[in-house]
Parts: sequence; C-alpha cells; structure tokens
Amino acid sequence: MPAWLPRAMILAVGIVLAVGVAGWLFLQLQGLLVLLLISLFLALALEPAVNWLNQHRWPRGLATGAVMLVAFGIIFSFFTVLGAMLIGQILDFADTLPAMTRELLAWVNDTFNTDFAPDTLLREVADASGRLDEYASSLAGNAWGAGTQLLVLLFNGLTIALFTFYLTADGPRFRRALCSVLPPRSQREVLRAWEIAISKTGGYIYSRALLALISMAAHYVALLVLDVHYAFALALWVGVLSQFIPTVGTYIGGAVPVLVALLQGPWPALWMLVFITLYQQLENYLLQPRITARTLDMHPAVAFGTVLAGAAVLGAPGALLALPAGASLQAFVGLYIKRYAVAEHPLLTTSGEEDSGTDRSGRKAGTAGTAAAKEPPDEDSGTSPPRRGDGPERE
Repeated sequence: MPAWLPRAMILAVGIVLAVGVAGWLFLQLQGLLVLLLISLFLALALEPAVNWLNQHRWPRGLATGAVMLVAFGIIFSFFTVLGAMLIGQILDFADTLPAMTRELLAWVNDTFNTDFAPDTLLREVADASGRLDEYASSLAGNAWGAGTQLLVLLFNGLTIALFTFYLTADGPRFRRALCSVLPPRSQREVLRAWEIAISKTGGYIYSRALLALISMAAHYVALLVLDVHYAFALALWVGVLSQFIPTVGTYIGGAVPVLVALLQGPWPALWMLVFITLYQQLENYLLQPRITARTLDMHPAVAFGTVLAGAAVLGAPGALLALPAGASLQAFVGLYIKRYAVAEHPLLTTSGEEDSGTDRSGRKAGTAGTAAAKEPPDEDSGTSPPRRGDGPERE
C-alpha cells in the first residue's frame, strides 16, 4: 500500500464529514441566516443616512437609532392607515351588498328576460355569511396558534432590528475587524464591494422612496378630484406597491383604487383607470429614468427575472433583496470586464441611431469600459491599503 493512501483516505473521510456537518448546520440555522441577510440589507440601506448624520456631529449610535425610529414610524403608519381603510371598506361593502345585489338582479332580469327572485339570492348570501361566521369562530377557537405565530413574528422582527442596529452602528469597527484578517489586496476588494453595495442599496431605497412620494401625491390629488373614498390610504397604497414591488406592483397597486371607485359608479372607475395609465407612462419615460439613472442601472426584464429568482430561493425576503443584490453584483463585476468598441453591423443599429457604435447616452460603446480596463483595479484605482489605526472610511 502506498504511504500516501491512508492519509488520502482519512482526508477524504474528513472532507465528507465536514461537508455533512456544514450542510446539517445550514439546514438548522437557515432561519437565522435569512434574518441576518435581511439585517445586512437593511444596514446597507440605512448607512448613507447614518453616515450623513455622523458627518454632522451626531454620535453613530444615536444616528442609527434616529434613522431606525423614523423608518419604523413610516412602516407603522403605512400599515395602520391601510388597516383602517380595509376595515372601513369591508363594513361599507357589507352595508351596500343587499342593495347592490338587488340592482344587479334587476339588470340581469331586464337584460336576459329572466325571473331570478331577489329574496332567494339574498337568502343564499345570508347562508354564506353564516358559514363565514362559523369559519371565523373556528379561527377564534384556534387563538393559541395565532398567538404563537404573532409571537414568532414579533421575535423575528426584534432580532432583525437588533442585528440591523449593531451592523449599522458598529459598521466601521466590523469592517476593520474583517479587514484585519485579510491581506491588503483582499482588503481593497472587500471594501470596494462593500462601498458598491452601500451605494446601490441605499440609492435603491431612497430613489424608490422619492418616486413613491411623488406617486402618492399625484394619486391623492386625482382621488380627491374624483371624490373617491379613502383617498389618502389608497394613494399611499399605490405609491408604496408600485415602487417597491417591481413590474407587477404597478398593476396590483392600481387595481385597488379602480375597484374602490367602481363602488361609487362606473365613471369614477374609468377616469381613475385612465389617470393611472397616463401617470404610469409619465413615470416610466420621464421621472424614473432621471431619478434612478445612477442608482439601479438594470434592464426591466433583467430586474423582473432577478426578483423571480430571489423569490424562488428565499421567498418574499428574496424578492425584496434581489434587486439591490443584483445591481451591486452587476456593478462590481462590471469593474473587471474589459469592453471593446463594437463594429458596425445592421443587427446592432436601432431606429434613429446614426452611429451603431454609440449607446443611448451618446457615449462610444466600450470607451469607458476600455479606459477602466486599462487601469489595474488594485494599484491604479486610487484606493490605498488601510493603515494601522485607520478605519475603512471616515466615521
């Protein structure tokens, strides 16, 4: 037997055991890892505001607490307003349901020469309401399970808040500790990736918040003009969903005001639909390119695919984390891709372009990328290795 064979067998068995233990630990700690990932995303999103306050002589811990308090207040207000709107809308709908049923039956009988009896249908509606009451009673009987789920959600929320606070408040110290175990070349790469992640994630959150505020104001004015009930809550709903849920959020957010306006008549619903469509075109072609030009440079199809991939991997948290993570990865990889000038070809020319070697911004394709590629990312990027006692960035 060769002398190396026993050692190789022991090494192979050790690797298999290590992989098995790592997989088991990953499965056991999957929930905690997801919470840490969400906390890291929130810390990256809050860090630009915390850094700005820290530069204006705020202690970093106090700045982090103030920013988190403002964010929590906004989220709490959003769900409070929407909850009040939902309860009020359900009560109004329950009050108007019998009258709407009679009007619908009268229209059906007149149009199709039928003789449906309103009393029969109303009895069916009452029976359905009774079954709903029984279902609600069964849910109330399972209050222990609902309370347990609520406690789990509360515990997860507090865990995320705690990790987010420490990752943001002690961000420079955490990065310094991480860089202390890496060689200077790896330190520069880690700090560069971290800086890109902060820029893309913070830019994504703040640009989307600005677009949501503009959308909310515009829809609020439109709902007031059309005299639609719950104008502020509906405008808040449209603004948040249309901006923070890519692609499909626009349709989900716009459907609710149209349905609420339909309860008041067909014409308010039609005008609401027209306004939502026109505003969406204005946002797509005027507002969004100007506001998000430097924060999230991703094609809409790529962004939608990224969201689907994130949802498939991590569910709802993955869908929210996918866009900033994808934009950060795209920006980081783009630093190391060498680009060349594109040769002229009919397949590369779109309608209205005079020079096939230019992109939509008017710059020569490949010029910036080639110039950036000529500079080594480490020695000529202007980033010096952290010195002993200095943090990765100004605190």
